[in-house]
Amino acid sequence: MSEPSLRVHLLGICGTAMAALAGSLQAMGHRVTGSDEHVYPPMSDHLAALGIAFREGYRPENIPPDADLAIVGNVIRASNPEAQALRARGLPFLSMAEAVQRFAIRGRYTVAVVGTHGKTTTTALAAHTLVELGADPGFLIGGIARNFNSNFRVGAGSRFVIEGDEYDTAYFDKTPKFFKYKPTALLFTSLEFDHADIYPDLDAIRAQFGKLLAGMPADGLVVACADAPNVAALLPRAACAVVTYGFSPGAHCRLSGWRAEGDGAVFRTEFSGPLAEAGGAHTWRVPLSGGYNALNAAAVWVLARRLGYDAPAVQRAFSSFQGVKRRQELRGEASGVCVIDDFAHHPTAIGLTIEAMAKRYPGRRLWAVFEPRSFTARGEHFRDAYPAAFLAADRTVLAPAFQSAAAAPATPAPGAAPPAPGRLDSGAVAAALRAQGRWAESPPTTQAIVELIAAQAEPGDVVLVMSNGGFENLIDRLLAALAARAGQDQGNARRHPGTGAG
Repeated sequence: MSEPSLRVHLLGICGTAMAALAGSLQAMGHRVTGSDEHVYPPMSDHLAALGIAFREGYRPENIPPDADLAIVGNVIRASNPEAQALRARGLPFLSMAEAVQRFAIRGRYTVAVVGTHGKTTTTALAAHTLVELGADPGFLIGGIARNFNSNFRVGAGSRFVIEGDEYDTAYFDKTPKFFKYKPTALLFTSLEFDHADIYPDLDAIRAQFGKLLAGMPADGLVVACADAPNVAALLPRAACAVVTYGFSPGAHCRLSGWRAEGDGAVFRTEFSGPLAEAGGAHTWRVPLSGGYNALNAAAVWVLARRLGYDAPAVQRAFSSFQGVKRRQELRGEASGVCVIDDFAHHPTAIGLTIEAMAKRYPGRRLWAVFEPRSFTARGEHFRDAYPAAFLAADRTVLAPAFQSAAAAPATPAPGAAPPAPGRLDSGAVAAALRAQGRWAESPPTTQAIVELIAAQAEPGDVVLVMSNGGFENLIDRLLAALAARAGQDQGNARRHPGTGAG
């Protein structure tokens, strides 16, 4: 049963999940407004295209006088002016995750994609596949899925697909968001240390995922990556059926024969044990670069097979998948130089993305350009891991660790508070790479990075830009500088609608 139309105001509306929720609420007939700060594409552009009004900056007067409900994103603190105002007014409010459960999920069979890496692409692929299979699912994705030019879908079917984040829910609820979704099925991709602003160590993160597995319904399903040791170690805690996938010999759905092919890859899966007869062996072609994306596709295949779909139908869905913005997205080409946008910021994701791009563009010089922006990335947690992550790049350019007055850490999750980290020294990471014979620089500003690459990039080069933020619009600035170098008007630089996914 649908709810009566409400006037809903979202605090932190430009967050990826919040923007998806805003779009869903509007599609359901609710009147939506919001506020945020330090906004940047693609979410700001997405909201504008939907006609959802939002204001930059937080002020009490942003909340409409006739608002029925406020939804509070996890970027908001108790001291936020609008948070204070809604409490003073006695206005009802929910966390984003609570609102998703109430308005979007509504008791449906929920597939949550969880883990440190690969959530957005796997969620988008699972959602696209179920749409193509005729299931008419709803979904919320942490990025713009190109097949839909959207990150949400209301859907009339009985299934819902969502990216299940382990980050805390809100300033008034420090438990992970994924608990609120009450998943029926989990796609569990990976587990490593992250979110140092709320988790003191890997054990604290493991504990939350362990609780999630133990709380699964008895008739539920966990589809888990056998290649991830931290995932495999937790699987005995699952309260429901578990099916594993991976290149590991013991995986229930084993991958083999992976090879890069154009902008995608080919690989084979084969079920073993009691699942062999039901699943069979199949060769897959997917428009996704990197072995890790073959794993993501295998997870979706296992889910689809358990839901009763066959391989030919799933292959047709895979073949038409167009990826997600900011995941291996080819943003443009100027002066013979391709520029790619990616969200990678964890050392593991950086290394895998560089490896994938090297295989996608064999024989071409690859630049890796990185902005340490997330709380974990800009601290010293991965100081020793970052040099190895960039070894496969021909040239590495490291921006200074991001600094912002608004970027102080959130309130830690229950348990010991994490220690305040030092700030990552990008120059030291570059020096460590040079000590291993690699070309690496750490310019002091974004403009200096643009000037360096524009001066030294050669036709045929590929520039992979990695940041989980706006990076001061580096990509557009770089494409303009490359075009100007070639004597082109900025508008003549070839802009691409985006290909590939990560």
